Amino acid sequence: MTWRHALNNNLIEDTQALLGGHIGANGPSRRVALKAAFGVGYAAAALPIMAQSAIKTPSTGLVTGEVTIEVNGFKMPVYRSAPAGKTGLPVVLVISEIFGVHEYIADVTRRLAQAGYLAIAPELFVRQGDASSYGEIAKLQAEVISKVPDAQVMTDLDACVAWAAANGGDANKLAITGFCWGGRITWLYAAHQPKLKAGVAWYGRLVGNATAQTPSHPLALVGNLKAPVLGLYGAADTGIPLDTVDKMKASLAGGPAMAKASEFVVYPDAPHAFHADYRPSFRKEAAEDGWQRLMAWLKRHGVA
Repeated sequence: MTWRHALNNNLIEDTQALLGGHIGANGPSRRVALKAAFGVGYAAAALPIMAQSAIKTPSTGLVTGEVTIEVNGFKMPVYRSAPAGKTGLPVVLVISEIFGVHEYIADVTRRLAQAGYLAIAPELFVRQGDASSYGEIAKLQAEVISKVPDAQVMTDLDACVAWAAANGGDANKLAITGFCWGGRITWLYAAHQPKLKAGVAWYGRLVGNATAQTPSHPLALVGNLKAPVLGLYGAADTGIPLDTVDKMKASLAGGPAMAKASEFVVYPDAPHAFHADYRPSFRKEAAEDGWQRLMAWLKRHGVA
């Protein structure tokens, strides 16, 4: 996947120059510097930022911003967006890439809220570290992401569902969507949460080595799916081989009802992270088609 390729050192140096010099222990944090330079909270490791293609969804008519959700005594930061003054809202959990909940993910919640959803994007790495402070993808992966247990993530998402039910959401109309790292989590949560009605996984990996933190991967969990998942993938994704997609399709076809109800769409020329409108990988046509399919999938499975 994209995160397997470390950012070019020249890119980091050029970015630091753009932001006004060295960003280190004695200077402002990379996150603060990025906000000052771009006016948004993007993750350092995701640079370069393509400001010309980044979508800006207005907050008009919405309640947006950060709240905290308590999970076994830990206060987890969450960005949520919802139509103002409304209750009984369908709920969508929005799961970030490895870069955490920055402006792109926040905007995705606003897009969903403008369509009538309570959208919740939790900071699922925060116990292990601040993803936004890293400038190197490989280091972020090694020092933070690899230490996040799947079991912890499932518990955190369950807490988000409980919070939603107590704060204007209808937990009986529950969906999840996620990008990259979050795409894999989407498959896992569909095998975990019986209340889930639908999932949409954007280019999440399907296979992998079993570890203490990640004991099972989507291909091994097909028989446990409790909701149908729509997989949106790119044929030009160098990190997710198409043969793994084919294996997943075959396993789904031979699985139980929720597996058989799952579907894949593979965009022929799309790379990894083709929906990420703030990155060079963005492909407008595939991203827009995928979004339309996401909205149709939610409605088709009663999350509306």
